[in-house]
Amino acid sequence: MNHRSAPIEVRESVAFEEAYVNDALTRLRSYPTIEEGVILSTCNRVEVVAAASDGRLASTAIKSFLADQKARRHAGDLDEHVYTYLGPDAVRHLFRVAASLDSMVVGEPQILGQLKEYYDVAQKAGTVGTLLHRLFHRSFSVAKRVRTETGIASRAVSVSSVALDLARRIFDRLDDKAVMLIGAGKMGDLMARQLQNNGVQNLMVTNRTFERAVELAERMRGNPIRFEDFPRYLKMADLVIGCTGAPDVLLDVHAVERVLKERKYKAMFFIDIGDRRNFDSRINDLDNVYLYNIDDLKTVSEENLQERANEAQKAEGIVLEEVQSFGRWIESLEQVPTITALRQRFDDIRRGEIEKSLAGSLKGLSEEQKKAVEDMTAAMINKMLHGPTAHLKNNGRSDDDESLLYVAALKKLFNLEEK
Repeated sequence: MNHRSAPIEVRESVAFEEAYVNDALTRLRSYPTIEEGVILSTCNRVEVVAAASDGRLASTAIKSFLADQKARRHAGDLDEHVYTYLGPDAVRHLFRVAASLDSMVVGEPQILGQLKEYYDVAQKAGTVGTLLHRLFHRSFSVAKRVRTETGIASRAVSVSSVALDLARRIFDRLDDKAVMLIGAGKMGDLMARQLQNNGVQNLMVTNRTFERAVELAERMRGNPIRFEDFPRYLKMADLVIGCTGAPDVLLDVHAVERVLKERKYKAMFFIDIGDRRNFDSRINDLDNVYLYNIDDLKTVSEENLQERANEAQKAEGIVLEEVQSFGRWIESLEQVPTITALRQRFDDIRRGEIEKSLAGSLKGLSEEQKKAVEDMTAAMINKMLHGPTAHLKNNGRSDDDESLLYVAALKKLFNLEEK
């Protein structure tokens, strides 16, 4: 289930706490129909990826497994919130999750890291085998390919990230810029984190309640400024962010004109994301001053979201291509028993002939010469079987008449079924 199929209270009812995922994997693996398994549990999704010879029995077992998890927390019915994918649909779903095409914010990068973490946990718990190992590693490469070949993650979509993106375009870099944050509420806290993530080292924080400014500044390694004093410090700020709910404008155009003069008209960037306008809109008319308000930022955010949606279409094409490629690998596994039997047949003949020769005409060979004969005949067999083996691996399909004919012919010609 994910953020679309189930509300948060239902997702929470089956969520797996990190410390208990190992135990949960052991319980999952105890179901006879489950051969391999990985659990993914984030704030937006709870998923179980399993390998099984009978997909329908396995999906029933997984629903029972989730219901057992839910029962521990006394939540409601799960059936209407659980989705099930089998075969190629399951492969496609995992590839879409890894590529962040199934995320609440398409293109967000966190899900890939979470997927890798949960895969590592399952691998250490011993619930990952050949199939899921290959599937998850392929999903990681699909995600990388989507990010490399599309612009799905190249544009910011949250208001705060759009604001910082615009600031970077004006200043090139932010790590050497001074920033004043006016307001230490929820939005101020979010902006401060974005600033820190973008390398800002000189952060001033002011708030009507000074203690909140101090608390936020300490967490962000910034400097608290008393609210009544912030106009005096403005001349030091390259970037000023207003995020208060103040009913009145905090800075008018005349105040900014004075600050600009003190700064010798060095550029300033204002971001106004307050509940009401924190800054006089006429500020934007001044030379070397850039002002963006919440509506400007939302417009850019929506444009970027649309651009991501366009790129997501390209990404879906990549996912489909990769699903088909993975399907060919799965189908080639069905030829493995025939390939193994064929190689075994040739190797048995080779060893039999060597033994006869060493007991007869080659009886006097030294150990070194015997090894040379062993290596030479093994190399000959490998070269002879390379072509047929590659053909079966690359073209073998259980639903393809020609492939079935090749397999049948090999079995008949070399008596493989007897083996």
